[in-house]
Amino acid sequence: MRSVALDLGVHEISFCEVAGGAVVLRRTVRSLDSLEDLLGPSSSPARVAIEACREAWAVHDTLRNWGHDVLVVDTTRARQLGIGQHGRKNDRLDAEALAHAVERGGIPLAHVLSPHRRAIRHQLAVRRALVETRAQYVTTVRGILRACGHKLARCTTEGFLTVLSAAALPAETRQLVGPLVTALEMLTPQIALADAALEQLCTHEPVIVRLTTAPGVGLVIAAAFVSVVDEAKRFHHAHQLASYLGLVPSEDTSGGRNKQRLGAITKQGNAYLRVLLTQAAHTILRHKSGDDPLRQWANAIDERRGRHVAVVALARRLSGVLWAMWRDGTVYDAQSAAVASAKGLRQQAQSIEQQAQSMKEASVKARRRQRSIDKGLGATRATARSRPVSTSRRASMH
Repeated sequence: MRSVALDLGVHEISFCEVAGGAVVLRRTVRSLDSLEDLLGPSSSPARVAIEACREAWAVHDTLRNWGHDVLVVDTTRARQLGIGQHGRKNDRLDAEALAHAVERGGIPLAHVLSPHRRAIRHQLAVRRALVETRAQYVTTVRGILRACGHKLARCTTEGFLTVLSAAALPAETRQLVGPLVTALEMLTPQIALADAALEQLCTHEPVIVRLTTAPGVGLVIAAAFVSVVDEAKRFHHAHQLASYLGLVPSEDTSGGRNKQRLGAITKQGNAYLRVLLTQAAHTILRHKSGDDPLRQWANAIDERRGRHVAVVALARRLSGVLWAMWRDGTVYDAQSAAVASAKGLRQQAQSIEQQAQSMKEASVKARRRQRSIDKGLGATRATARSRPVSTSRRASMH
C-alpha cells in the first residue's frame, strides 16, 4: 500500500508520497479536489496521514470514501515523528516527515469523532458564540451606564433587557446604548433557536439524558461531555480521562528528586468542556443540598486548601463520575459517589425505583430548559411582529 501524507494548511495542501525511504512525488495544491488524480476513487489504495486540525474530519471522510486508510495524527506527539527537527518546519517538510512515518509505522493516532457527535459539537460551538456575545454586550452596556452615572439592578443575563427597559435612564443614554440593545434583542431568540436545535440532536443520544441526573449537569454540559469523549470505553480509568481533559496537576519530578513536585493543572484537551465542568462544580458548591457527598467532599477540600483548589478538584471528580455513569449505563447515585475512588465509580446494580427517580429529576431539568427555549422563541415572534412592514409588502397586502 502506498505511503502518503498531507499537510493541511489554510490556503494550501502539501502532498508527499514516499517509497523505499525516498520521496517519489510531491505536489502543492489549493484544495483536496486537485489531488483527485492521485487520491481519487480510481487511484490505488494508500495509507494517508494528516495532522489533527479543523479541516481534518472533513478530509478524513472524503479520503475514506475514496477508499484509503486515513491516519489522523495526534499533534501533541507529532515531534516524535521528526516534525520540526533542527528548527526546520514548513508544509513541505512536515508532509515529508509524516510520509516517512507512515512507511515506518507506529504513528500516534488521534481519536476521530463519530459524525453525530461532530454535529453536536458544531451546534455547541454556535450556541457558545451566541451566548458569549450576549454576555459581552451585557457587560459593555452595564459598563457604559456606570460611566454615565447609572447603575442597574442585579439580574440574570436572560432578564437583562427587562431590567434595562424598566430603568429610568435619560434619552441620550438610551440612544447611546441603543445599537447594543438592538443586537441583544436579536441574540436572545437566536440562542433559543440554537438551544432547540441542540435539544433535537440530543434526543438521539440517550446517554445525555442519563448524565443530566448528576448534580450541576444540564443538557449543555452533558452534550459537551459526550461530544468530546465520544466513547467511554476508550478510556481505561477515570484518571486517564481527567488527564485527557487537562484536569490533572502538571508534574516535575525528574532529575533524581525524591519528592514529587506537582503544579497547576495541565489544561490540555478541550478547553470548553473544562470550563463547563468547572461551572458545574461551582453550581454544586453553591446550590446543591449539603447532603450530597460530592459537595461534602469538595467542602472538606475548601476548608483545607481554599475554594479554587476545591472547584478544580470537584470538576475532576465530576468528570470521573460522568464517565463511570456512561461506562456502566447507570444514573447518578449519591451513595456510590460517596465511596468512589480516583479510579471511578464501581459498577453496581441499580433498582428500577432509583433509576426512575433520577430520570424524573432529569425531566425536571428538561422542562425548565424547555420553558427557557419557549420564552426565547416567543421573543423571536414578538420581534417579528414589531418589525415595520415595508412599503411594497404593505401595498401587496392591500
